[in-house]
Amino acid sequence: MRIFLDANILFSGARRGSRLRALLDLLIAHCECVTNAYAVEEARRNLELKDPARVREFQALVKRCVLVTALVTELPVAVEPKDIPILGGAIAGKATHLLTGDARHFGAHFGKTIQGVRIVSPKLMADALVERGLL
Repeated sequence: MRIFLDANILFSGARRGSRLRALLDLLIAHCECVTNAYAVEEARRNLELKDPARVREFQALVKRCVLVTALVTELPVAVEPKDIPILGGAIAGKATHLLTGDARHFGAHFGKTIQGVRIVSPKLMADALVERGLL
């Protein structure tokens, strides 16, 4: 599996000891985790504003991911303009999954596959890991 991490996942994953961090550690150990500069910058900016003590842990997490530099801008589904670099990055990066906690903008697409990328919440991702015997 090749998992694209959305900014909110990177933000939340910067908290050691959290359930999401445990999920990310498992994904990084058994899958390829990818993201892009847009997601990294959004997460970094929010951490600096809301919890600057976690920036160092965030940077260490990002180093464990592959950065996708390509972007698809013409998408087959409507998403908010700010979410185009996320879904477009996942598609261009040939991710099998887009892991996001953004139910407001991506919730209607949870469990659906768009141009080869399955949109999943942390719960759906955990379910997929259980199916594969990894969790």
